[in-house]
Amino acid sequence: MAKKVVATLQTAGKNYTKVIRMVKSPKTGAYSFKERVMHVEQVKDFLAKK
Repeated sequence: MAKKVVATLQTAGKNYTKVIRMVKSPKTGAYSFKERVMHVEQVKDFLAKK
């Protein structure tokens, strides 16, 4: 049963990607990372935001 579930997730997850963006804190100036898993079509919009 587990093998069938894993195979289903692998075929359905090809349209998704993990995006990591560095964000600078206005108070301290330190950088932090924001990570999201999103659909491939939304990546450019996410990276364009400030």
